[in-house]
Amino acid sequence: MMRIDLCAVSELADPGSRGFAVPAEAAHLEVESLFIVRREDAVHGYLNRCPHIGSPLEWQPHEFLDPEGCFIQCAMHGALFRMEDGFCVSGPCAGDSLAPVALEVIDGRVIALLPDQPS
Repeated sequence: MMRIDLCAVSELADPGSRGFAVPAEAAHLEVESLFIVRREDAVHGYLNRCPHIGSPLEWQPHEFLDPEGCFIQCAMHGALFRMEDGFCVSGPCAGDSLAPVALEVIDGRVIALLPDQPS
């Protein structure tokens, strides 16, 4: 596993989100970025790719949440995904899910665990 130190939990708003470039060593993931979301003490990570057509999700850099901060929202089609598991509850890809990124929080830092080889 490739371990990528992303940021401190304290750098994320609550609720909040932040995007990150995927390192060149993880090009096999076939996506250029990932993002993390925070609600209270929980932090979750996903590849930045809508399951509907594969487009990036954010409205503006680091803005992945709906206006109320309750769901992840696709900027292209408005699909809504639960923050805790990436499951799509509304939109053209309802029933699908975002691709998760494994995370660890160590000493207040969010660490992404990316596969170092294709699966």
